[in-house]
Amino acid sequence: MRNTVLIPTYRRPQDLLHCLSALQAQTKPVNQAIIVVRDTDTETWQFLNLFSPHNLPLQTVTVTQPGVVAALNAGLAEVTGDIVSITDDDAAPHPDWLQKITAHFQNDGCIGGVGGRDWVHRGEKIEDSSCSIVGRLQWFGRVIGNHHLGVGGPREVDVLKGVNMSFRTQAIGKLQFDQRMRGTGAQVHFEMAFTFALQRSGWKIIYDPSVAVDHYPAQRFDEDQRQNFNEIACTNLVHNETVVLLEHLSPLRRIAFLFWAILVGTRDCLGFVQWLRLFPSQGKIVNKKLQASLRGRWQGWQTNQFKIQN
Repeated sequence: MRNTVLIPTYRRPQDLLHCLSALQAQTKPVNQAIIVVRDTDTETWQFLNLFSPHNLPLQTVTVTQPGVVAALNAGLAEVTGDIVSITDDDAAPHPDWLQKITAHFQNDGCIGGVGGRDWVHRGEKIEDSSCSIVGRLQWFGRVIGNHHLGVGGPREVDVLKGVNMSFRTQAIGKLQFDQRMRGTGAQVHFEMAFTFALQRSGWKIIYDPSVAVDHYPAQRFDEDQRQNFNEIACTNLVHNETVVLLEHLSPLRRIAFLFWAILVGTRDCLGFVQWLRLFPSQGKIVNKKLQASLRGRWQGWQTNQFKIQN
């Protein structure tokens, strides 16, 4: 099976070098490597003009619209492989990454998506905790990630993580990443919308911790600054999650989700219970988090209703 590796990148030339070097070291050679670059990203274009691809069949795609969704959709249009494997520019796939991915798709024709563990590096430290529950959607709408902590054997999941996910191009068909996702960079939860759509079409989604990449979370150049709270980023995150889940869940489960999300919520998408729990340790900033979360829920509901009406 022919493979394509798709990497959206923005202003991280040194991270991209690390990523491309890891692709050059794959035990199964890359058949097509697509780098999607913003038209205004001078740093990356200068780097690519000097980069020696050697055995890497490198292809660049230019995108003018900000955000990972536009970049990935532009890249998907150029894919020629039977499998498209997506990773971030701040990740370095392990040498057997493509070999293990291909084996999954060859062994089971019902598999539409394969993901794996991203070993997160924080300076000199690696997050090495372990979780057996990964990538699951609970009946009331709570999503459990833990892709960076997964252990055990391959198993079916509901959600993959954007830094390490691969798809059978036959399964994708004309499917694109959801352009309703908000944000000017990371557009959190874009991968959830994509994998749920494949599931609804009857394809298996597999998570295998041995399909691994090293992940070195790099600076973002948008409103979402990872560890630092930003009201716009929080609202966008909650909006995106709400849109995806309202579309995927049955009517009864939607009601349960909205009730749970507003009453309880999570550390990232606050409800009133989480607000009460976090207030003693975080103080007044929790008020802003709650307001941003509730705003995101309302805006996500409106986006979902707009699609239904049109």
